[in-house]
Amino acid sequence: PSVPRHTNRLINEKSPYLLQHAHNPVDWYPWGQEAFDKAKKENKPIFLSVGYSTCHWCHVMEEESFKNKEIGEIMNENFVCVKVDREERPDVDKVYMTFVQATSGGGGWPMSVWLTPDLKPFAGGTYFPPEDRFHHAGFRTVLLRIAEQWKENKDALLESSQKILEALLYRSEISVRGQESPPPSKGVMAACFQQLSSSYDKDYGGFSKSPKFPTPVNLNFLFTYWALHRTTPEGARALQMALHTLRMMAHGGIHDHVGQGFHRYSTDQHWHVPHFEKMLYDQGQLAATYSRAFQISGDEFFADVTRDILLYVSRDLSDQAGGFYSAEDADSYPTTSSREKREGAFCVWAAEEIRALLPDRVEGTTEGTTLGDVFMYYYGVEETSNVSPMKDPHQELKGKNVLIARSSPELTAAKFGLEPGQLGALLREGRQRLATARAQRPRPHLDTKMLAAWNGLMISGFAQAGVALAEQDYVSRAAQAAAFLQKHLFDPDSGRLLRSCYRGEDNTVEQSAVPIQGFLEDYVFVIQALFDLYEALLEQSWLEWALQLQHMQDKLFWDPKGFAYFSSEAGDPSLLLRLKDDQDGAEPTANSVAVTNLLRAACYSGRMEWVEKAGQILAAFSERLQKIPIALPEMARATALFHHTLKQVVICGDPQGEDTKQMLRCVHSVFSPNKVLVLADGDSAGFLYRQLPFLASLQRKDGKATAYVCSNFTCSLPVTSTQELRGMLCP
Repeated sequence: PSVPRHTNRLINEKSPYLLQHAHNPVDWYPWGQEAFDKAKKENKPIFLSVGYSTCHWCHVMEEESFKNKEIGEIMNENFVCVKVDREERPDVDKVYMTFVQATSGGGGWPMSVWLTPDLKPFAGGTYFPPEDRFHHAGFRTVLLRIAEQWKENKDALLESSQKILEALLYRSEISVRGQESPPPSKGVMAACFQQLSSSYDKDYGGFSKSPKFPTPVNLNFLFTYWALHRTTPEGARALQMALHTLRMMAHGGIHDHVGQGFHRYSTDQHWHVPHFEKMLYDQGQLAATYSRAFQISGDEFFADVTRDILLYVSRDLSDQAGGFYSAEDADSYPTTSSREKREGAFCVWAAEEIRALLPDRVEGTTEGTTLGDVFMYYYGVEETSNVSPMKDPHQELKGKNVLIARSSPELTAAKFGLEPGQLGALLREGRQRLATARAQRPRPHLDTKMLAAWNGLMISGFAQAGVALAEQDYVSRAAQAAAFLQKHLFDPDSGRLLRSCYRGEDNTVEQSAVPIQGFLEDYVFVIQALFDLYEALLEQSWLEWALQLQHMQDKLFWDPKGFAYFSSEAGDPSLLLRLKDDQDGAEPTANSVAVTNLLRAACYSGRMEWVEKAGQILAAFSERLQKIPIALPEMARATALFHHTLKQVVICGDPQGEDTKQMLRCVHSVFSPNKVLVLADGDSAGFLYRQLPFLASLQRKDGKATAYVCSNFTCSLPVTSTQELRGMLCP
C-alpha cells in the first residue's frame, strides 16, 4: 500500500470505523470538546457524520465524497467535521437520528447532520451522492448552500434549531400520565398477536414483504403466546408462524450455507438476496431463538441451525481472550488482484466455479450426473445467475449465485435416484469444498470492537443453546465470555460497566484513553446474560454480579418522575436529550428486556420493589402497548410474565448427584417462559440462602433430589419424579 497523502485526528482512535476515515482529506475530529471548542471559536457549524464500519452506504459515501479532495476542501473551510461510530456512541446517534426522522420522514446510515456550535441540529439527511442527480441535490451543492445560509441567515437558523429542539423534547417524552397502571396483559397479548398475524407472510414466513429482517423479538413473542395458549387455535397458529419463519430463513440466502451464520437482512420477500454483513447481535439472538424452537418442537433441524450459528461465532467472531467481535462487512475484494470491493463478493458463486469444484460422478445415479449437478439443483444455482437484476441495482452480483435451498431433500433425492442419507453426505461434501475454495478469497473487513451489550446477547445465545441442546461446551464458552466482560468491560472500583474495548495490534485487548461508560443497553443485556448463565451453570457468583449491576442500573438510568429507564445517564453536557427508546427492532429495546430482568432479579433476591419497578415501566409505555404492541413485542411478552407471576422452580439436591442432574435436565428440556430456576444446594451460608430465607424450609424428600414450584414465595408440594415435574411445568 502507498503512503497515505492525508492523515487526520482519527488516526488516534480505537474504533475500526473511525480508523477507516483516518486518511480522508477531510479534517475529521472525533466527538468531543476539542471539536466543539473549535466550532465556537471559529463560529462555524459542525458537520456530523455517523455510521459504522460494516455499513455498505457508509463505504459508498466515503469513496465518492470523503475521499474527494475538492469536497474535502469545502468541508474543511466551512465546517468543523466530526465522525461518530454509532456502535460506540448509540446515545449521540439516537439524539440526531430522532431529528433526521422527524424532519425528513426517513432515517438510516450514513447519517449526515449539520449542527450549531452548541450542538443543536438544523439540517440533516442520510446518504448524499457527490453531485446533483435527477431531483436530488448532491453533497457538494448541499455543503455550499448550508455554508451560505450560515453566513447570510445565521439568526434564522439558530431560532429554527431552538424550535426544533423544543418539539423533539416534547415528542420524545415517555412517562406515566397520572395514576396509570400496567396495561392488562390479555388485551396487549391479543392485539400484538393479531397485528403480527395480519402482517405475516404465509408463504415465506416473516412479517413484511421486503426488505425482511430476522427480528427475533417477534418470534420470541409468538413462542410465549403459544406457551400461554397451547390448547387454542390461536396458540397453534402462533407456533406455526414462528417455526415456519425460522425454517424459511434457514433455507434462504440470508443464511450462509457455506460459511455458517446469518446475514443482516434480505432485500426480497424470499429471504434470498441479503445485505451480506453479519452482526453479532443477530447471531446471539438467533442462536437463542433456534434453540427455543428445538426445545419446543424436538425437531433436530433447529438444533443443527443453532450449532451452525455457534460454529460461525466461535470460529470467526471470537477473540482469543474470550470476548466476541462486533461484525463482518458485506463488501470485499473479489480476488487478490481486484482494485475495487464488491458487496457479497466473499459469499457468491458463478455456476462454472461450482462445476469445476464438484466434477465427481455420483454413483448409483443416471449416466453422467456429477456432484455439481446435485448441489446446483438443491441450492437453486443457475447458469447465468439466480439473482434478479432488480435486486442488484449496482450489478455487483452479475453472473453470480446466492445459494438458497430451493428444493426439498426428498425431491432432490427422488430426481437423481438417491437415498436421503446419501444426499445429505453429498451436500455436506459440496459445502466443505466450497468453504475450502472460499478461504482462498480475500476476507471482508472484521470489526474487532467488543461491545458489552452485544457480548451480553451472545452469552445468552451460548448459554440457552447449551441448556436446550445439552451441550456443556456452549455453557463453558458463555462462562468464558462472562469472565472476559468482568475483566475488560467492568470497573470494579466504580462498579460500572464500560461500553467497549478493542483488539490491539498484537492481539491484546485495549481500552481507549478515556473509556466510554456503559449505556442502559449494556447493563440490560449483560444482566440478562448473567441470569441465563446462572440457569445453565448454577454458579451463584454470576447471580451476585447480576444483582449488583441491577442496583447500578437503577442508580444511573431510572427516571423517578416519569418512570422507566433513560438510555443514557445524566450529566453529559454534549447530549441535548435523554431519550427512552420505544421500538423493539433488530435488537429489543432496553426497557423491554429490563422488565423481565427486574422480575427475575426479584425472584433471586426477594426484593419486591423490583417487581414494582417492572410494573412502572409497563405503565410508562402503556399507551403504545395498547395501541401498537407490534412495535414492542418483547415488552408485550413481558406484560404477560408480569401478570402471570414468574414461577421459581427450586431443585433441592447435591449439584453432583445423578438424581439432581436428571431433574435439571427435565427443567432444561421444557420451554416455560415464566419459570426461574434455583438450585438449593443446602449451603445455608451461600448467597442464595442469604437472599431467600424461605429456601431453608425446603427439604429433600427421602434423601432424593426434590423439586418445588413456588410462586410469590409460596411453594407446591414436593415432587421427586421428572414426570411429575414436567406436568407442573407444562400445565
